[in-house]
Amino acid sequence: MNGRAWQRFRGHHAAVASVFLLALIAAAALAAPLVAAALGHDPFMPDLFKRYEPASAAHPLGTDELGRDLLLRLLYGARVSLAVGLVAALVSAIIGTAVGLAAAWFGGALDAALMRLADGLLALPSLPLLIVLAAVDPARLGLPRGAMWFDLARIVLIIAVFGWVKVARLARASALSILRRDYARAAVALGASGGRVLWRHVAPNLAAHVTVASTQTVGAVILLESVLSFLGLGIQPPLPSWGNMLAGAQELVFAAPMAAVWPGMMIFATVVATNFIGDGLADALDPRAEMVRA
Repeated sequence: MNGRAWQRFRGHHAAVASVFLLALIAAAALAAPLVAAALGHDPFMPDLFKRYEPASAAHPLGTDELGRDLLLRLLYGARVSLAVGLVAALVSAIIGTAVGLAAAWFGGALDAALMRLADGLLALPSLPLLIVLAAVDPARLGLPRGAMWFDLARIVLIIAVFGWVKVARLARASALSILRRDYARAAVALGASGGRVLWRHVAPNLAAHVTVASTQTVGAVILLESVLSFLGLGIQPPLPSWGNMLAGAQELVFAAPMAAVWPGMMIFATVVATNFIGDGLADALDPRAEMVRA
């Protein structure tokens, strides 16, 4: 991001505030073991004698339905939810960029096939399909069940399968425009290979567009993971995520409302923050924004 783009981004106050908010959440998530040691609690160990305790010095946000500290569960859940959102968005961006570049460079039948595949995935109802895929028992496929790493990888893969389409269409459209410019035509005329042209001349000019699209995808991925975990098809306990924390508190809205309010607020704040950052990057990296403001 150059100086002018940075100035435009700084002028987007909601985006700047969102960066600080996400940085605070990420820092707190990374410090979760230190917080657990300071409080002297195990966030994974139930204590039925401490169910639904109100906020106190020992439990700053109270306890959940199994007597576990809510603050620690939120911090460890932030690790899971943010990791799923960032990794799934990154995998989707890589797949989408590769598909878009291949479609733009080779054209013809490959371009038509890839774009029809993208259109077909866009036409499908993604959430019901995600639910169906997440409900498949991995043991029937000879895969491990109950392993924490496998739950994370499974959710990332399922979301990435449908998340690459937007980036692919954006990358293809931008790549077609770039390949028609003089410097790209000159590189081809001088005998540069397709890989070199795409890597040296096309991909760098796509970086801003892909970054904006990927940033906006992070919030959507966190929301999808929360929905799947809320339905019991995502991250499985005892590993916490904001979605399965909501699932555990859904029958306790009146008995212990804060057990549902805190994870819901974290999901809301994170999704809104990522969307604001995406809007800020879109304004900052768009050269036309400077002319409009001038």
